Parts: sequence; C-alpha cells; structure tokens
Amino acid sequence: MFLRTPWLVPLALVVVAVLAYTAIDRARQPASQSSAQPQTLPVNNTEPSSNSVPSSPAPSSRRQQNDPQFTLIRGAFVVIGKSPDGDSVRFAPDNAALLDTLKNSRRIRAGKDGSVQLRFEAIDAPELHFGNAQQPLGVEARDALLKRMGFTRLRFDRNETATAATPARVRGAILSQAAESNGRPISYVFLERDVGKLEDGSRVALTDALLKLSMNDAMVRSGLAYYTVYSSTPPAQRAYFKSLALEARAAKLGVWRVDKTAAFTLRDEASVGENGQLILPKLFRRATSYLQAVGKGFNGSIKDWLIASRTTRQPEDDAVDVNGARRNLSDLIQVSGQTVRFDADLLELTFLEK
Repeated sequence: MFLRTPWLVPLALVVVAVLAYTAIDRARQPASQSSAQPQTLPVNNTEPSSNSVPSSPAPSSRRQQNDPQFTLIRGAFVVIGKSPDGDSVRFAPDNAALLDTLKNSRRIRAGKDGSVQLRFEAIDAPELHFGNAQQPLGVEARDALLKRMGFTRLRFDRNETATAATPARVRGAILSQAAESNGRPISYVFLERDVGKLEDGSRVALTDALLKLSMNDAMVRSGLAYYTVYSSTPPAQRAYFKSLALEARAAKLGVWRVDKTAAFTLRDEASVGENGQLILPKLFRRATSYLQAVGKGFNGSIKDWLIASRTTRQPEDDAVDVNGARRNLSDLIQVSGQTVRFDADLLELTFLEK
C-alpha cells in the first residue's frame, strides 16, 4: 500500500514525531505535591503577601527552610519518684506510639508509668546524678529548671529523688527527631502554653521565635547550663545556642562565673565534686570514671586513660570537631602533675554523635 501511495510515508513520520514530542513534554512537567506542609506557630508566619516582590530570605526564614523537621509530642512532665536535673526530666507522652516515629526509637525504654527520660538538646547542666558524684551548681540548675517549668513545693531525699511536688505533673510538649545512644529522646522542651494549637504528632519547623520559648533556651541564657552540641544538632540551632552562650559567658552568668575547665587540679573526686572545681560536665564524667579506674589499679594520667579506653567496650575518648578539625578529647588535654589543661574553647566544640 505504501508503495502505491508514497505520500503516506512522510505523513506517518510527522505523526510519530508529534506523538514523541508530546510524551517528552509531559514527562518534563513536575508531579503534583500532596504531602502536608509542616506546621509553624502563627506568630512566626513571615510569608510575604501575594503582591509583594520576592527577596532574599531573612536569616531566621532561611533556617526554617533548611532545617530538618521535628515531631511535636504532647504529654506531661513528671518528677515525683524521679531524679530530674538541670538538663533532663521524665516525660509521659499522651500518645506513646509517636515515640516510635523517632529515629533510633528501638533504643527508647519507657518506665512502668509510661514516662521516658529526656536529653535536652544543645545543653549540658552541672551533674547531679553521676553515680554518687555531683558538681557545683547541680542543685541550683535543677531547681531553676523545675521552677521555670511550674513545679513548686519540691522535696528531695538524700539521693536527690523527688518525694513531693506541686503539681504532680506539668503539661507540656517536646520537639524531637531521634533518640540518643542511651535511649533518651533528644528534645527541645516546652510548656503547653508555648506550643499553642500545634497538633500532637505534627511536623514542626523550628524557628528562632519558637526556640526562644524552650526550656533549653532558658538554661543557656541564664548560664545555668553549658552549651554542648553534637553533630546531630542542626547547624542553625548550634548557631542560635552558641550566640546565647557567648552572651552568658560575657556576663559571667551561672557556670561561667566559676568555670575552671581551662585549667583545674585533679587530685581526687573531691577536686571536681560538689564542693570542688566546676568543669564541663562531659569532662567531669570522664574525670570521675578515670579516678575510679585509678582506684582499681590503672596507672597513668587521664589523657592515658582516655586513649586506652578506645579499645574497650565503652570508649570514652570522644571524637570532636574543633573549628572544622576532627580531634579526640584526649588531643585537647595536657597533663602536668595534678594539673589538667583543656586546650580548646568550649563554644567551638561539636561532639560527634555515637
């Protein structure tokens, strides 16, 4: 047939070309989006009006766009029968299933009352419960946090376990992405009034305005907790809390008034204990464990012990980023007799999450 009507050949080629072009053009069109947008508090809405001219986003807007999203979990903070401190309390979620949505949720272990221990993101308050050891300002940091959360008439036994509190529970919420190696949800902590009508289980963009309402902010701003961040802490939040810590340190508030991390004497546990020198809590925990090892026969300095721990079941020589250079905690420590020097600015450290 094509031989009898040769004009059909070019016509067929034209039809094929048109069909091919149409298929390619459709493939280039973006797929429709049906996923829900992350929620933000109304007071943080900085979207331009429909007739405004787009411009470069302000720093807080850029952070909101680039930051990972956090899951909001509502519930109640509980202290009676618990051992809270300045950077950790127990939290009973209204919907425990929401904990399963967090990264590393398999590590989380709830108590009989359904509560879980939290780790406050970006802060480390003086220790109150490291075995039998505690640090200066540990009690003050805990009491300031619980007062800000709304707990009054608190009583504690000799082990610093709460035996009474009014009210027994305080309503609130956490914003979290993951649980850390010990099974604690890494959390930004809020009172119920501060999260407004955000829905339980919703995905929330963490803006500076929202961070300012957190307990994390209050503890760093007052100087009652050290700025301590990890590689899992989003860069925008690192910058936010570092700026608060810089201001608190300049004003010599709280821990910054008495901090001795740069150079301290390590003779025995009392040297850095409740009535001793205040040092970075992470370093305090390592120093306490080191002295216990010495009591069991270890021969060497804390620097030697940190290095030796690398091959044990519980390595203590943390990996840390210092101004973009990866180091180990032991690299930052120099020992001369009983004097320990820490050769790094505490506000330039980012610990690598285990």
